[in-house]
Amino acid sequence: MTGERLARWSRWLRGVAVLCSGLLAGAFGYGALSVAPTFREVPLELRLSFHAELMRANSVVMQSAMVATVMAALAVTALSRGRARLLAGAATALAVASLLITRLGNVPINGRIRDWVTTGPPPDHAEQLARWEAFNNQRSLAALTAFALLLCVALAPKFAAGLAAGLATDGPSSGRGRAGRSAERIPTPTG
Repeated sequence: MTGERLARWSRWLRGVAVLCSGLLAGAFGYGALSVAPTFREVPLELRLSFHAELMRANSVVMQSAMVATVMAALAVTALSRGRARLLAGAATALAVASLLITRLGNVPINGRIRDWVTTGPPPDHAEQLARWEAFNNQRSLAALTAFALLLCVALAPKFAAGLAAGLATDGPSSGRGRAGRSAERIPTPTG
């Protein structure tokens, strides 16, 4: 693969990783900031039936988004070098953490909640629901941090190139700032 083709492929993968992780972070963030607080405010029976149905409907979508985020972040890690590789690797680890927290923490509790709809909640239901929320907050934070790291990886080359170009032309020794450089390009009536 040529250098230009590899660079184009790498940019495309960074975009996919940002998209997947952004969708995941947004979905988890909405759940943590809007749905979970609403669960606490409605009657328990309504909360349990809505929770069970919502988790059934979300199951395939959210787990697919988590796997897509892990795969895209892993690909970005493999194609990156230096600090970008470290950031992408950390994002991959956080995406994996989000997936594991979901599968090992939230999903088993979701199964119990589904049973409670027909059998009624057990005496320790409040503790189990609090654990579900704690797991939900942890996976949401992991997904948000993964998104932020992948966003940095995707944008860092542009910021670095822009900063380097700006310092080369507008550095302290030139005595000009951006406004001075821009004013030189604007034609004026006096010439």
